[in-house]
Amino acid sequence: MSFTTGDSRWSDVWLTASARATSMCGDFLAATALALALQAAGASGLAVSGLLLAATLPLVALAPLTGRLADRADSRTLLVAAGLAQATVCTLLAFVDHPALTIGLVALLACGLAVTQPCLAALLPTMVRPADLPRASAINQTASSLGALAGPVLAGLLVGQFGTRVPLLIDAASYLALVAVGLLLRTRRGGRRAVATATSGPDRAPAWRLRRDPLLLAVVLSTAAVITAVGGINVIEVFFIRETLGGSPTVYGLVGAAWMAGMLPGSWLCARLARRLSDDGALVYGVLVTLGGICLTVVFAAAVPTAALLVPLWLVAGAANGGENVFANVLTARRVPEASRGRAYALYGAAVQGGSMGGYLIGGALLALLPPRPLIAAAGAVGLLVVVAFVPAIVRSVRRARATGAPAGSGAPGHGGPVEGREEGPAADAGLATPAPAR
Repeated sequence: MSFTTGDSRWSDVWLTASARATSMCGDFLAATALALALQAAGASGLAVSGLLLAATLPLVALAPLTGRLADRADSRTLLVAAGLAQATVCTLLAFVDHPALTIGLVALLACGLAVTQPCLAALLPTMVRPADLPRASAINQTASSLGALAGPVLAGLLVGQFGTRVPLLIDAASYLALVAVGLLLRTRRGGRRAVATATSGPDRAPAWRLRRDPLLLAVVLSTAAVITAVGGINVIEVFFIRETLGGSPTVYGLVGAAWMAGMLPGSWLCARLARRLSDDGALVYGVLVTLGGICLTVVFAAAVPTAALLVPLWLVAGAANGGENVFANVLTARRVPEASRGRAYALYGAAVQGGSMGGYLIGGALLALLPPRPLIAAAGAVGLLVVVAFVPAIVRSVRRARATGAPAGSGAPGHGGPVEGREEGPAADAGLATPAPAR
């Protein structure tokens, strides 16, 4: 695995974080505005889930391609091209009314995200020394959380005053931050550097396969399964707050912001802990505990009598979500060789988004049969059962990894992540960008 060999490039870390904050704010602004518009128009849960699926499917379907693209193409070219394309598509989205066109444009936006997420995620470990990775991850998580925190609040205010067009135009402008970052970052990867590394004889990048790393595979599978169980609350939440609890659009935005606000302290506390954990197995246990915390909080949320009481619960769930993201990012960077990091983050993101898609479909379908409150309780309970079910497999994987005793980042089986053989052609690589939040 490769980190920077000199001093950490904190200016690049902060540039990336600024772009994350700006684009995340725009994304959540647009997503919240569209969800509120559908609900106000009398759309069903399936309609909301269909919109969410359009924003998610490309991240899953294109992961094998975009992960390799993030490793083989120049990162500057990818960020600039994707940012300009997304800004254009989002501008068109602001002037489209037909549902089919809206869904199609949302899917195109997600295609750009499928490229930029693994590209940015793989760049971060290249900017810093190994000891600084938890702090850099926390900075980026904080930036994402601040952007996502502002997005729903702004949407709740702007939709009531201007409708959906203004939020979507603001989202279009936010994508230009990616263009600026692509031009200003000193850290670059991919392009001719990737080709040279992949074909340079004894220094040629070794192959990496997720299935060959039981420890990382267990984390990916457990995270995807838990998100499948609780991901439906993204569809159910708007109906639960607006109809069951009688909350206003502004209250809905504030509740969504509470989750992101909780991610701020959660990511920093867990970053401090992750820096002290030299054992990858401890990071895996951290992922499992934080996933369980999210599910338990969702169970409690089903019992609240007013929407305001969701705020403290979502603060706790957000803190667990932020910690899970930091643990997962540090674990992936430690165990995956640099030349395959883009692909690794793309696969991890695809698993997370695939779980979200399953949750969206389940939540949207069940809303046609059951009221929101019992559905939220069931989602949290099933998520807890999934966490418990994965405990034996994860414990076995951790014991096997510790038994091999390979040093972190060595690429050997065990602690540093397994590698087998050589990969033909240019190396492939790629985040929760940080994987998406579990909610």
